[in-house]
Amino acid sequence: MEQTRVPYQKILFVCVNKREPGEACCSHRDSEAIAVALKARVKALGLSRDVRVSKSGCQDLCSQGPNVMVFPDYVWYHGVTPADVERILSDLAQDPAAGEVTFQRDLPPGVRAP
Repeated sequence: MEQTRVPYQKILFVCVNKREPGEACCSHRDSEAIAVALKARVKALGLSRDVRVSKSGCQDLCSQGPNVMVFPDYVWYHGVTPADVERILSDLAQDPAAGEVTFQRDLPPGVRAP
């Protein structure tokens, strides 16, 4: 086994958990379409080196879904619709604490611009 740094600056976890018909879950509210749309926009914007869109299992917040969690920002979007994709990606480019763009492609991993 080898251990290395995560190769992405941001990871979006989109819950696509499926439950029985009639039970609350993200997949019953178009979470698969949200994951596909996020992935397509990330690619179209040329952010694939920086941002990873990953499908996740249950995030245990089914009644508030569809859910998208952003790491390492610890941001949680709930009640997401496909119309929210642009807003999520716009927010993603901002440092939540400083309001600054965080994608820094030319710096080594773990090094931030002053």
